[in-house]
Amino acid sequence: MLDVKEHLKTLVEAHAPSGHEEPIREIIRSVWKPLTTRMEQDKLGSLIGIKQATNPVKPARKIMLSAHMDEIGLMVRDIVDGFIYVHRISGVDARVMMAQPVMVHGRKPLPGLVSTVPPHLLKADARKKYPTFDELVIDVGLPAAEVAALVQIGDLITPDVPMIELNGKKVAAKAMDDRACVAAVTSCLDVLQGMHHQWDVYATATVQEETGLLGATTAAFHIKPDIAIALDVTFAPQPGIDAEYACEMGGGPGLGIGPNFHPKLIEKIKETARIHEIKIQEDIIPGASGTDAWAIQVAQEGIPTLLLEIPSRNMHSPVETVDLRDIERAGRLMAHFIAGLDADFMQTIRWDDLKDAVK
Repeated sequence: MLDVKEHLKTLVEAHAPSGHEEPIREIIRSVWKPLTTRMEQDKLGSLIGIKQATNPVKPARKIMLSAHMDEIGLMVRDIVDGFIYVHRISGVDARVMMAQPVMVHGRKPLPGLVSTVPPHLLKADARKKYPTFDELVIDVGLPAAEVAALVQIGDLITPDVPMIELNGKKVAAKAMDDRACVAAVTSCLDVLQGMHHQWDVYATATVQEETGLLGATTAAFHIKPDIAIALDVTFAPQPGIDAEYACEMGGGPGLGIGPNFHPKLIEKIKETARIHEIKIQEDIIPGASGTDAWAIQVAQEGIPTLLLEIPSRNMHSPVETVDLRDIERAGRLMAHFIAGLDADFMQTIRWDDLKDAVK
C-alpha cells in the first residue's frame, strides 16, 4: 500500500524547475513502473504511465490523468565578486525569497542563501518596499574565483527546503504545486491495483506547465485520450484570500465548475463521490482555469475534460501547505470514477444531450 506522505516527501524535495524535469521524471518513473503496464515519454519530456484495462472494451477507450511535475525556480543572470544575481524562471515571488536557503545547480550542487542590502544601509523610503529580483543576491560562501569556476550564467537555482510536518495531516514544502497532484495520480494507480476497469489509464506527469501549459499540450496530442482529468492546486482560505472563493484544506478535492470543464463529466464525478462517500468541494471558475485542463480541452478535435484540485496555502512559495487527506481522497475518487466507466460512456456525454439543459 502506498505511503502517501513518504511518496510526497520524495517528490517535493527533488529539484526540477520548468524545462529541466529529468530528476523528478526518473523518480516518478521508478514509482509508476510497477503500477502500470508500460511507460512512455513524449518528445517534450512528459512521462506517461499506461495501465491497460483489466476488462477491455471495443473500441478501446483512454482516460488521461494529468498533473505537472515541474516547479518554479530561478536562473543565474550574473556573477559579481562571488555573489550570484538571478532571473526568475516562472512564478517566483520576490517577497518570500528573502533569507531562503537555495541550491545552485552549477558544476556541482552549491547550497546558498538569498540576501540583499541590510536595512541599516537603506534610505527610509526603501525600507518600506520589498526588494526586486534585481536587488536579490545569492551567497554560496565561497571565494569569488571559486564561484566563477563552479557557476555560469544560465545555471538553475531552486529553493532547498525539507518537507515540514505540521499538526494534523498537513505538510508544507516547495513544489506542492503540482507534485501534491502527482502524488494523487500515484494514489489512484495504487488503488486501481485492486479494482477492475474497462478503460486504459494514461497517467501523465507533464512538463513546463509553469511556462505556459506546454507539456499538457503535447502530451494530449501524443495520447489522444477520449476524456481527461487535469489536477492542480487551488487556493485554500488564509488571510487575504476570501473564503467564498477558496476550498477548505481537509474538505476533499476541489472540483472545477465552469466553461473549461465538461458538464457531463462533472455530473459523473459528483455521482461517484456521492456513492463512495468521498468529500468534494465545488470551485467556480468562470473563465480560464490556468491549468493543464485549459490546454487539454482544446487539443485534437476537443477533449472532454474536468479539473480536480488540492487546496493549498502559500502558493508559489517554499512553504506551500496541503492536507494529505485531500491527496488520498483525490486518488480514491479518480480510481472509482475510472472503474465506473463502461463501453457506452462516451455516448452519455454527447453535446447534443445538453441542448435541453441550456434552453
